[in-house]
Amino acid sequence: MAEINLMDKYPKSKRAIDERAKLITEDHRQIARQFGKEFFDGDRLNGYGGYNYHPRFWQETVKRFRDHYGLVDSASILDVGCGKGFMLHDFKELMPDATVAGIDISEYAIENAFDPVAEYLRAGNARELPYEDDSFDLVISINTIHNLLRGECARALREIERVSRANSFIVNDAWRNEDEHQRMLAWNLTALTYMHVDDWVKFFGENGYTGDYYWFIAE
Repeated sequence: MAEINLMDKYPKSKRAIDERAKLITEDHRQIARQFGKEFFDGDRLNGYGGYNYHPRFWQETVKRFRDHYGLVDSASILDVGCGKGFMLHDFKELMPDATVAGIDISEYAIENAFDPVAEYLRAGNARELPYEDDSFDLVISINTIHNLLRGECARALREIERVSRANSFIVNDAWRNEDEHQRMLAWNLTALTYMHVDDWVKFFGENGYTGDYYWFIAE
């Protein structure tokens, strides 16, 4: 395992986290955790506030993934928590011969997937990935498995390990100090499993995860 920030090319939000956190209620969290229309394309307090494709989000990051892992043009890539498929679209733009697949718990996201990659996406749960062992050269899961309860999150880690033949990279909600912990508690909408970074690393090891990782930290 290695802690590495492969998201350093992804644009940082300019929204004030502390201001938004003051407005979030348990009702907003309950709506968000349904991962339906309100989460993706409803009010900002319920989620994204409109989830649409823009090349600035993933184009540089997928290049970062390709170069870091030395992916060949025909590599196979799985996105666990693919949403509407925007990242996989940019992978196909960069690597037209790649085999891509995406899975997301949101039937709304899959039904409203980005047309160029819709055929590669399916609804499902990260705790039970519908793929054979060693199916993918790279498995990516960004801010997804922490939305499961701890036991299911552990299963998802083992599933990611199972279907990856080589590389994997995940990002989870975490904190390094008490200020970040309190900010995470106030800001979090969907995560059900979140920990100190050291506890995450221990959790990874306990569940046989050998891939790379980084954190989303509310700063």
